[in-house]
Amino acid sequence: MTALDGAEGWAYAVSGRVRGTALDDLSGEAVARTLPSLLRALDAAGTSGYGIWTPDGRAPQASWPEALLAIGTETPRVPGWRAALVDSGIGLGPVEAGLSALAALTPCLPDARRLIHGDLLSRNVLAGEAGITGVLDWGNALYGDPLYDAAWLLHWWPWYPGWRLGDLHAALLTHWRATGPTPAHLRERLHAYLLHIALDALAYCAYRRRWDEVRAHVGTVLTLASADGGESVLIPAGA
Repeated sequence: MTALDGAEGWAYAVSGRVRGTALDDLSGEAVARTLPSLLRALDAAGTSGYGIWTPDGRAPQASWPEALLAIGTETPRVPGWRAALVDSGIGLGPVEAGLSALAALTPCLPDARRLIHGDLLSRNVLAGEAGITGVLDWGNALYGDPLYDAAWLLHWWPWYPGWRLGDLHAALLTHWRATGPTPAHLRERLHAYLLHIALDALAYCAYRRRWDEVRAHVGTVLTLASADGGESVLIPAGA
């Protein structure tokens, strides 16, 4: 890959071309076959810091829980979403409920400092017969617990009708058991990350004024916020 300076302060990179089928377009069975390759690639990435990192490699938050709870604060990436929610009549109640539930789960979170892609769909993962061929667009990457990317797939799984024949939960458990002990506080960690992902999607869709999607994400946040830690995660208890 070659990094280049662009006009007006922008920078861009040119990499070798990779070929494959977008993860979004695979069948449920093909996703299950691809997951081990994808998860191994994510496991291999070493990192430092917490939260979304800048080009100099620095992340802004001092801890992983702090990075997650920062989702309630507006950033230049997604401005004006809080006012948009208030103006829409939905209000900030769902956000506050989600943040409160997320804060209650933070004692179960590890001090993990690994690379998270943070956007494994949107045609960002390409796959061939033998596994993944490329992982693109790291603009949402952050440093923290690598289970976050598993929660990302769990959150968006129901949005892809073609994936319903696959068993994502079984594939994830098989991967974790094959690579070591089942992660500690697995259900609580996934629950926390599902909350964060839903809050992030809610904020982004409010910023873009995509109100049907906002309402769907509000429903997810409220469902997760009203459940006990780990209760809404479809990973068997004691797994």
